[in-house]
Parts: sequence; structure tokens; C-alpha cells
Amino acid sequence: MKINVEDADDEEMARAVVAAVSQHLGKPVEMVSEDGSTVASAGEKEDWDDEGVVVTEREERLREDIEGIMKGRKEDKKEKLEELDKLFVRERLDLLFDEIEFEDGTFASFSNEDDELPADGVITGVGKIDGRKVCFTANDYTVKAGTLGQNGAEKIIRIQEKAMRLGVPMVRLIDSAGARLNQEEREPGDTHADRYTGGKMFYNQCRMSGKIPQIGVLYGPDIAGSAYTPVFCDYLVMVEDMGSMAIASARIVEAMIGESVDMQELGGADVHSQHSGSCDIVVQDEEEAVEKTKQVLNYLPQNFRQKPKRKEPKQPELNPKGLDAVIPEKSQKDYDVNEVIKRLIDRGSWQEMKPEYGQEIVTGIGRIAGRPVGVVANQPNVNGGAIFPDAADKASGFVWTCDAYNIPLLYLCDTPGFMVGTKVEQEGVLRRGRKFIYATSNAQVPKISVLTRKAYGAGIYAMAGPSFGPDEVLALPSTEIAVMGPEAAVHALFGDKLKEMEGDALESTKEMFKQEYDKYIDIRKQASQMEVDELVPAGDLREQLEARFRVFEDKERNEIDRHHGTVLF
Repeated sequence: MKINVEDADDEEMARAVVAAVSQHLGKPVEMVSEDGSTVASAGEKEDWDDEGVVVTEREERLREDIEGIMKGRKEDKKEKLEELDKLFVRERLDLLFDEIEFEDGTFASFSNEDDELPADGVITGVGKIDGRKVCFTANDYTVKAGTLGQNGAEKIIRIQEKAMRLGVPMVRLIDSAGARLNQEEREPGDTHADRYTGGKMFYNQCRMSGKIPQIGVLYGPDIAGSAYTPVFCDYLVMVEDMGSMAIASARIVEAMIGESVDMQELGGADVHSQHSGSCDIVVQDEEEAVEKTKQVLNYLPQNFRQKPKRKEPKQPELNPKGLDAVIPEKSQKDYDVNEVIKRLIDRGSWQEMKPEYGQEIVTGIGRIAGRPVGVVANQPNVNGGAIFPDAADKASGFVWTCDAYNIPLLYLCDTPGFMVGTKVEQEGVLRRGRKFIYATSNAQVPKISVLTRKAYGAGIYAMAGPSFGPDEVLALPSTEIAVMGPEAAVHALFGDKLKEMEGDALESTKEMFKQEYDKYIDIRKQASQMEVDELVPAGDLREQLEARFRVFEDKERNEIDRHHGTVLF
């Protein structure tokens, strides 16, 4: 359809008329001048370019408002970011996401008078990471140090609900000084404890746990109740010398208990990676934080009903055929279990979790023939691989999280058992050790236990020994299965006789008793009695694991006739 006009000086009016007529008629419309030249057009077209665009003053004003909000606080606030060597929140989002599908709550706490609270200091929405749909929250540190106001809390609650409905992961970019305490935001009687704000965020995180993956990245201080946000995540990445979290700020700590301390000493990356065990991965800068977040996400499914995606298989970093030489002949001699892992896991796929906490056990996720696998390995280099309370705590949480998200488990057992003594008893070795055994017993993902050397006492229980529901128990020729090690057994069985001896007689008698005891821990005899499923040459272990994880990848989970167990993690 063509419309002739005599006066086409007002281009905006012309475009508006053409767009309205085209929409009314449902067909392309073109406006032409007396000389036949096109003034404006609208209608079906593959690429509109600028044709038919009508931007009214009302829309233009709205777009200007949105642009202002997205810029965040004034430039003087962004200068503070430069001093702290931090990226602006939208730069962080650009680094992590392929694209942002949409945001919600852009106008939260909007005011025409000033830009004090753009987006109420928190950005929420849905984006794509490596092509996967992911929900997110991200604190804007330029807005009152990333503190959380009532509208910000409402935005977080809504995106949490969307993530659960969509069944997609949630990534939290955390840079918040806690709750915003400004009195002008609150009505008399308002608290953090009402039904639909404040605590609802943490309630939702608890309900999301094990349903959809939650990954937290901590870029700054996170204080008071909001410090529960990162610790409720399945995996937490902290930026060294930048991220910190504590139940109270350093200032409040000094005021309340007289302890003078800065935030890094109180709750920095070293504290939570080495002592509390709350942090899974410590990174040097924001770029590495993005890299690690993507890597962890790649091991995880979208939700608990799905399985993690496979990648292209790769050979291990070190030759699997050299494995037997890594494990010493003598059970008391130390070695680094990472030398075993490098011969089993696909090259470049290994990500250790909590490497500085509970170091008697190594936990991490890698791939075997492209399949994600969670590894729980005793570390003979640290206290002989004995299981201490912190190590048990670390392993139990790791196993439980892998089971929640359908990540198969590989146990590498070389332990003299749980540590003994007054100190560990006071630290709860029994209570915390039971969590490890409980997690192993109840995990229903494919589980393969490999006995590499020592498998003593209750240590073999926690490490998925034959009685604790493994799909396969494999043993290497260096394996020793026993109630306790030779040294302890000799003292337990012949302690009274040994007390009467000294010098060379004592040592020669002990050696004689040990040799006698060794006859009962011969792995070939134990394999002949079916105490393990298969005794394999160490050089074949990688191939054996590939085959067995492949066979068990479609293993079904069983319904459990109870509400839940009574052991918590």
C-alpha cells in the first residue's frame, strides 16, 4: 500500500503514521512524496534497520533512565573500585557470560532526584555461560558497598524462584558489606525476620540445595547474616586478598569482644581455605575467578535430574603404565597421591577442591575418558594418610555434593584408618568420621573403590570398601587389607610378651611377629576368597576404570523408605 503526502518535513510524524497504518492493516505500508521518493515505510521485512523506527519522547526518556541505572553510581564511586583493584559489576558479568538474556528489577528503588541506589545495588537475571542457561545475582559495590536493601532482597528471592522453576544453575557474584541498615528504608517494626524478605533468601538457598547447582564467587567483604549466602553455595570461589566473610565485621568484633583484627585475618581466603574449610577454590584475580567458575560449572548438570555432559576424551598427563612404580613397596613409606591421579584423570581436567583443608584426603573433580568423576583419595604424604576430623568433614561434604548432582565417585584407598589420640577425640573424630561413612554408604551414583595400598580398620569403610555399597572394588598388587597395620597388630596381639624384651631381642621378635601377621594380609589370598571384585595390574587401572564407569553410567537410583537420615553435613 502507498500513501501520498504533500508535506513530509516532519519525519518523526511520517514514521509514526506509517507504522500505525501498517500495524492496523497487517501489511507493508510506504509513504511517498510527490516526486515519488520514499519518506517512510513499515511492514514485513527480514531486517528493519532504521525503517519504521519511532522513538517518542516518552520512550527516549525511559531509555535514558535505563542507561543511567546501568552505569551505576557516580564516577567518584567507581574510582574507589580502581583503588581496590576491582572490576565494575557489569564488567564482571561481561567476563563470565556469553550474553545476558534479560535482567529483572532494573528500576528497583529508582528515584528521579538522584542515583543513590541504581537497581538497588544488585543485578539479577538470566544469561548464558558456554551456551548454558544460568540465573545470576551480582552485587554492585558502588552502591553503598554492595549492601542489600529490601528491594534488592526481593529481586534475589524472585530470581531464586525462577531458577528453581527453570531447573538451571545459580551463580552468585558476591561483593556485599551485608544488610543495609539505613533507617529511612524501614518502617517502624520492620525486621530482617519477616516471612517474605530477609531470611527467605537463605530459606530458598536451603531448598535449592541438591536441586540446582549453586556456585558463589566472593569478590569482597561479606558480613553478618549475608555471609551465609556464600557458604550455602555448593562450591565457593574466593579472590585472594579481596574476598572475605565473617559473622561480624572487624569493627564489631573489636567493639564486642575487644579483639583487634582486620577482615583478611578475620575471614579472608586463607582463613576459609585452610581453617574453616568453607572455601573450595582460591584464585589470584577476577579473570581466574571466571575461569574456575566456568570449569566447575562444566562438571555439573543443569539440575539434579540430569547428568553432567561428557567432553572429548584425553589421555592422562602421565603414562598410566607407570603407576605401579609410584606406590612404594613398604606400607610406611610416603608418596604423593597426585602422582596416581595424574595417571588416571584426563589431561587438563583436574580441579582439586579445598586443597589446603584436611590435607590427609585429596578431593577434586576430573574426567576419565571424558566423563566427570569425583575423586576421594587418601594422601600418604600427609600424616601417612590417616583420616583426621577435618579430612573426614571435607570428604563427606564432597561425596554428598557429587551424589546430589550425579557425578560418579572414584575412591583411592591408602590409609591406616582414622587418627587416634586425645586431640582428635576432642575434635570429634567419631562424630565427623561417621559423616564420611554415612555419605559413602548412602551415595547412589556409580562408586568404584580402588585399594592402592593400606586399607586398615574403619578407613576402608569410609573409602567405599566392599560392605559399603560400591559397584566395584578393585585392588592393586600393593594392597594390604587388615583390621590394623602390622606395627599396631603386633603390639595388640603380643604386647605383654614384648614388654619383657629389650634391645636386639625385642626388634627381632617384633619382626618375626610382623612376618607372621603378613601372611594374613596377602592380597592374592584375599582376592581368592572374593574379598575384592578384581585384582588388577596397576598399569591397567586407567583402562579398567574407563570400562567400568562406562558400564555403570546408566545405574539407577533407588527410592529410600524414610524421610531422610539423621546425619547432617
